[in-house]
Amino acid sequence: MAAETQTELTTVYQVKGMTCGHCEGAVSGEISALPGVSSVTAVAKTGEVTVVSAAPLDREAVAAAVDEAGYELV
Repeated sequence: MAAETQTELTTVYQVKGMTCGHCEGAVSGEISALPGVSSVTAVAKTGEVTVVSAAPLDREAVAAAVDEAGYELV
């Protein structure tokens, strides 16, 4: 099969417990370390974390990364 042009997937997760810029950075840093992730934008005010990746991410892997940062995936 021929490889398709790179298509990125954007997924928005809800994270409980983020209250500030430090929280956003901690969550972004952990999720960014997952394979295939090209960008992460966390917004403490809304609790939303937008992840752009090359392929769908395993929800358990994302939950583990968020947990490692000290927060909870909703």
